[in-house]
Amino acid sequence: MPDILSEHSVTCLAPTFTEIYNLTRIKMMTYQTEVVNTQPQVSVTSYTVSTGSSDWSSNLCDCCDDCGICLCGAFIPCILGCKVAQDHGDTCCLPFLPGAMIALRTSIRDKYRIHGSICDDWLIMSCCPLCGLCQMAREQKMRG
Repeated sequence: MPDILSEHSVTCLAPTFTEIYNLTRIKMMTYQTEVVNTQPQVSVTSYTVSTGSSDWSSNLCDCCDDCGICLCGAFIPCILGCKVAQDHGDTCCLPFLPGAMIALRTSIRDKYRIHGSICDDWLIMSCCPLCGLCQMAREQKMRG
């Protein structure tokens, strides 16, 4: 019985590398019939990002807007400082730490996205700390 898979009876149907290369080259040339004579244009879109920043709901010297906060800040500021710190989620001992009221004011300003800087916070809490404390308490009361 003759061997079906002998060298003479099997013909290789797989194309050679040269045949594949030439075929691919011809196909690539047929797909590139259009000539690009202009560059793509860049479109510019402008966006305005709103940061949602605001100002303090009351001015620094508006202490008489809330008489309870004003009296507490004038006569027992350590109690008002403890209340402001606790309402912000910090410990009641915070007002007794050096520089902590500046950090508290900065944290409240960041929480409510109020315009200002750390330098402003330092200046206010160094020059008129009772007014700054009353302003923070009014802000917390106003914003809940």
